[in-house]
Order: sequence, then structure tokens, then C-alpha cells
Amino acid sequence: MAMVCLTDFEEYAKEHLSKAIWDYYAAGADECCTRDDNLLAYKRIRLRPRILRDVSVSDTRTTVQGTEISFPVGIAPTAFHCLASHEGEMATARATEALNTCYITSTYSTCSVEEIVAAAPNGYRWFQLYVYRDRKLSEQLVQRVEALGYKALVLTVDVPYTGKRRNDIRNQFRLPPHLKVKNFEGVFQQEMSVPEEYGIPANTLDPSISWKDIYWLQSITRLPIIIKGILTKEDAELAVEHGVQGIIVSNHGGRQLDGGPASIDALAEIVDTVAGRIEVYVDGGIRTGSDVLKALALGAKCVFIGRPAVWGLAYKGAEGVKEVLQILNDEFRLSMALSGCRNVAEINRNLIHFSKL
Repeated sequence: MAMVCLTDFEEYAKEHLSKAIWDYYAAGADECCTRDDNLLAYKRIRLRPRILRDVSVSDTRTTVQGTEISFPVGIAPTAFHCLASHEGEMATARATEALNTCYITSTYSTCSVEEIVAAAPNGYRWFQLYVYRDRKLSEQLVQRVEALGYKALVLTVDVPYTGKRRNDIRNQFRLPPHLKVKNFEGVFQQEMSVPEEYGIPANTLDPSISWKDIYWLQSITRLPIIIKGILTKEDAELAVEHGVQGIIVSNHGGRQLDGGPASIDALAEIVDTVAGRIEVYVDGGIRTGSDVLKALALGAKCVFIGRPAVWGLAYKGAEGVKEVLQILNDEFRLSMALSGCRNVAEINRNLIHFSKL
């Protein structure tokens, strides 16, 4: 079967993954309103194409944190890739290396940070971090990834507690025995008698995390710090004031607070507040090249995809992820040309308006 668009990969994954695994990846919090609105919000944005602009040559390249990537789509941090494909995160790393874009590796990977680097030694990678009650856990991870050549830390700030994902509760979702959160191998041996939550002991995350932890993180690393999970202009201003290098506008794929805004709907006020002082990215709901174009028109420097990467893995491992990325790249290039843009610098807010529907 020819895979023509990202929905084809979604349908394949739904058909071939077990129900519990599909439900885990698909889950939103509570009634899934925010998860679903992430998709619908893009459909409310209309393009204003310009014509007769000589689009015979187009260039999709951009930079993130000073590093050039081939097009403005990276892989968002998503957990447990080995549930979708036996090579897991190593396959994802190979795909992003092949297409020369950014892969944000999740703390909750089923391959270790070392295995991921070995699989794709020339890949451009950031590392997604949580702050744990035991700060030493976070600190040791930071030291490991910095030594391995990861280029930035992405601090997830929207999980003081895990959102209520109803199907995971109904399915009593657990990692199968042959898989582990590899970055913590051997760390929690004594505590495995306590209840487990997504592969590690429950209550390991620190709900007391606050802005002062940004300073703590800056004190233990030289890497740029990017905050993932900001949805308001007030927090965007605080992020700039605390000296971070980037923001990912994100609602965690609709998996945390249900009833918050779609990521793309929160983007413009954050971009306006930041006013070019640091880079702003967005994730959640990107399914087509025109979605990428709309996000860039609203001021995102780059977008990140989560679930579609997992669908690609389920389809054909590294090759599947490459296909997903290539389809988005081709669609983005076409949408750019049909809108009259020859390169990413020509994409701006004049390109869009919001539908009244």
C-alpha cells in the first residue's frame, strides 16, 4: 500500500499495534478536548497565497539554536519507541540523522542515551528532561547527555503530576517485562515494590518544581535550556527573564490539562511577547506540510511532531520515520511554493488569517 500522507501511517499503526499500545500513544487527558483541538485549530487557519512570485527554486532549510537543519520539522520527545518497533529510539535517531533534522530524545526512552548516540553518531539531538524529587537523578542524566554531545536540554514543565488518561487506567497500562526505561536501568531496584507509573516508581517526579529550578539547571550545565510546556504570554515573559534559550509552545499532545488551548492557538501571543529575544517552537497537531507553514507564519522557528513519528516506527522502523518526515518535507515545500514563498525567511503573518467557522 502506498503511504501518501500521515493519516495513512496512523491507520496502519492503529491496525497493527495492540489495543493497549495504540491507546497509550493516542491517549489524551480526560475527555480529550485539547488533544482533538490541537488538530482542529489548524483547520481554522486559512492561508492567503501570493501568486506570480517565481517559485522555480525553493529552500526549506532553517536553523535552530544556531545549527542548520534541512527543514523546520523535528521529532518531539515521546516515550517508549520500542513499543512500536523493536529498534525503538535507535531507529528514530537514524531517521532524523538521515534527513538532517533535530531529534529530542525522551527521558522515558526504551533505548539508553548512549545506544541512541551509537546508532546515529552524526545526528543532531536535544535531550528532554524532567526534574525528579531526587535531584541527583536529573543531574546525572544532564552530565551523561552533555558528555555524549547532545546540544540542548528541553525541560518539560507541564507535568508536576501525570494527567488522567482514561484508557491507560482501563487497560492497566504497563511496560511489558522485556522493556525498561533504559536511562534508569539499575536505579530503582529497591523501589520496584511500590506502584509503577509509566515504567518508573510512582511519585518520582517533583511537583515542587518552580522557576528557581531553572537557575539550578543553569548551574549544572553549559547546554542551552529550552522550556517545553508554556501556553501563556505571562510564562513566556518569565522564561525570557530567567535566561532560557528557547520555548516549545506545547500542551503535551493534550495528555496533561484537558481544556487548555490548542498549541497553535497559544503560539501568536507567546511569539509577540518574546519579540525575537529567544527562539519559539511549537508541537501538537501537525499532520500536513501546510500545518508546518501555518505554524511558521505565526512565528514558530520550527515545529516538532510526536505521534506521527511513532506511526512511522510501527509501519517500518527507521524507514517509516524517514517516510513520515519526507512526506512532511515535500508537502511543506509544495505549500510554500503554492503560497508564493521561496524560503522560510519569506514566511510571515501576512500569509494567514483565521476562519470564522
